[in-house]
Amino acid sequence: MRVSRSTGYALLAVGYIAKHQGKGVVLSQNVSKEYDIPLEYLLKILQQMVRANVLRSKRGPRGGFSLAKPANKITMLEIIEAVDGPLTGELNLAEQAGNDKYAGKAEQTYNKAISSARNVFQKTKLSALLNAK
Repeated sequence: MRVSRSTGYALLAVGYIAKHQGKGVVLSQNVSKEYDIPLEYLLKILQQMVRANVLRSKRGPRGGFSLAKPANKITMLEIIEAVDGPLTGELNLAEQAGNDKYAGKAEQTYNKAISSARNVFQKTKLSALLNAK
């Protein structure tokens, strides 16, 4: 399993916005400067977060981004899947290898690992990440 650079940026941006939630909307330029993320690239990622209902955007001179729901209702999995799509374990090794026993076991192990990762990301709330010490 590989998490893309875009997903890493999304996790950073959503965390930054959550940390500054009480101060009104957050400017994308501030996130871009804080983490040295190219602004145009960041804007595309932030729009993916808006479409996934993780963030809200407000246009205009007083515009910016804010969380679409409380931090305890946003999971790490939502953020990851908003950028990289569904986290699945589709190998189909057994089918490709004519139901070979080895291929079947390898596929089962891989699927179990992906399922465990999904479970961890689903249980991890943004609020828990913000309150980590």
